[in-house]
Amino acid sequence: MRGLRSAFMICLGLCAWAFACLPALAGFLTRADLERAFPAPYILGEKDDRLPVWPIFKQNATENQLVAYVYESVDLAPIPGFSGTPIDLLVALAPDGTFLEVKVVHFHEPVFVDGLGPEPLFDFVKQYKGKSLKQTIKVGPPAGSPTSDGAVVVVDGVAKATASVRILNETLLASGLTVAREKLGFAEGRDPSRSARVRGDVFHKLDWAGLVAGGYIKHYRVSNAESEAPFKGTDGEGLDADVRAHPQDPFIELWVGEIDTPMVGRNLIGDKAFERLISDLDGRHAILVVSTGRYSFMGEDYVQGAAPTRLTFAQSGAPVEIRDFAWRRPVAQAPQGDLAVFVIKPQTGWNPSATATLGLLATREKGQILPARISHDFGFPYSTPADLLTLPPPEEAKGALGVWRDRALDTAIIALSLIGLTIALAAQGRLTARAARFAWARRAFLVFTLLFIGFWAQAQLSIVSLIGLTRAARGQGSLAFLLYDPPSLVLWGFTLATLVVWGRGTFCGWLCPFGAMQELAADFGRWLGIKPIRIPERWDARLKSLKYVALAGVLLAAAIPNAPAETLAEIEPFKTAITLEFARSLPFVLYALGLVVGGMFAFKFFCRYLCPLGAAFALVGLLRRWDWLKRRVECGDPCQLCKAKCRYNAIQKSGAIVYSECFQCMDCVVINNDARQCVPLVLAAKRAARLRAAQ
Repeated sequence: MRGLRSAFMICLGLCAWAFACLPALAGFLTRADLERAFPAPYILGEKDDRLPVWPIFKQNATENQLVAYVYESVDLAPIPGFSGTPIDLLVALAPDGTFLEVKVVHFHEPVFVDGLGPEPLFDFVKQYKGKSLKQTIKVGPPAGSPTSDGAVVVVDGVAKATASVRILNETLLASGLTVAREKLGFAEGRDPSRSARVRGDVFHKLDWAGLVAGGYIKHYRVSNAESEAPFKGTDGEGLDADVRAHPQDPFIELWVGEIDTPMVGRNLIGDKAFERLISDLDGRHAILVVSTGRYSFMGEDYVQGAAPTRLTFAQSGAPVEIRDFAWRRPVAQAPQGDLAVFVIKPQTGWNPSATATLGLLATREKGQILPARISHDFGFPYSTPADLLTLPPPEEAKGALGVWRDRALDTAIIALSLIGLTIALAAQGRLTARAARFAWARRAFLVFTLLFIGFWAQAQLSIVSLIGLTRAARGQGSLAFLLYDPPSLVLWGFTLATLVVWGRGTFCGWLCPFGAMQELAADFGRWLGIKPIRIPERWDARLKSLKYVALAGVLLAAAIPNAPAETLAEIEPFKTAITLEFARSLPFVLYALGLVVGGMFAFKFFCRYLCPLGAAFALVGLLRRWDWLKRRVECGDPCQLCKAKCRYNAIQKSGAIVYSECFQCMDCVVINNDARQCVPLVLAAKRAARLRAAQ
């Protein structure tokens, strides 16, 4: 125990070191780096003084044309990866929201460092070139080329790195939208990817009256009396003589429709003119407005090509910029009055399927020399009929919530298995009542742990998470990366809770996929007739201290900037054996296989002597409050059977269980309950037999 306390003090010291505050992450690239990345004919502008972005220009005749904004994602969306540090991307975003370039600048994702290698990550990132923030970009299974239906784009993921590429996708989109909303006019609070799109296949012949009756063109009417009502009680009351003379006559009549839909546009201007209109719009929405009556949406200050002063649109509580399209071609059957077409940029996030408010400003003047102006905004609800639109896909959960939705089934199965394991361990008497049945039940659970928790759900806990914790503690990253791997997060929560109840054995003995692989391999070795080696107690105690040295080394490297913590973490074979299923370079494969085969001779050699994660759990397990494994007063004196049978050397001569080295294999509990094995029970049975014979 003295050595264990020393190891505990070492790790406490390392944790204190880790909590030293260091500067937050910032971009890695300098101006010179960006100029090399975007050489002539591109021209790098000055860095923005409010947002860490650089404009890139290209000379066009006598002026410099803006080509893109360039930035590093770590400056705008530092979402931590699985090492606790963010993936940093170099992004060139065009003024229309298209990704012109996406490259990886810096990353510490363990699966791409020494596992799969960086090439799959680089290939994954290449898929974003040409994609747009106006689309919904999702990561799909790695089973074919990227697909798209215009509104939704699916990029191929990377097998064995699902969570990492989802974090990268979220990083790219979050940083891109930050720039787009600040620099490109994307509306705050309205996501262009969530907007409905005009269908090009919906058309049937209708005249003006039919379009109005079908709701494709909205009709609004304000009578003279209705125009007077808002001004009652103000200085503007009674100033309009026509109100008294003709109260029911129209003050204004408005007709409004989305002319870029085939239903409205083709019916009103014909096929050829409609095709020309769509070409000229270049992706913008177009709203036709016609008015008749005494008042018009065009005032004396109306300017073609500019934003109108009397007419406004608002949606989702925010204004929508509209501009006159300077389009003055005839519109068949339209009422004779003022007519204009207004355009709306897609960057505004305008959603034609959502209700907007069409505002009409009416102003009255009182006085002659310096007249007082009294104004009122008439508001009319407006939306494009749903049958003319392709509605966006169901709302996607953002960020980590989307990952939880996608992995709900895996997470639920693991959660149910943990509940079942908790009930079984709590009822240890019933669990171990029949030795043979218990042995097969344990093997079955270990197979589940290896195949489902490990290979399928990829929920192998690792020292890499503690590296991330250490870096987060010193201000370099955060623990948010855990949210992108729900099965592992659930397993982490269960493991930490059971550490203070039962000690490290719940995870190390039942839930560790590599531990399950080792134990199943050992059982297979016994079936082959391999006789395991029992390491002498003196050497066993010394070897067990190695895992604390490994833990100290990894945490120290994580606490020191630029130290190779991930390289030291390769003492764990988990990435090779479980995450990558041995599909790795030969040295790593030989190391992992050597540990598995070696465990057939020295039972679970890695788990007992080398595992830094097991060392961390053993230290936290010192907080355990209960000695929950059943013992007898005879255990240790005189009976030493459980100690002799324990394959982990976790029972002392006194009969006490060393919970920091116990893997909860329950072999001692099976012996304790077996009247044919437990020496006190055997002796008690013999004494009872002698008494019965004597009687």
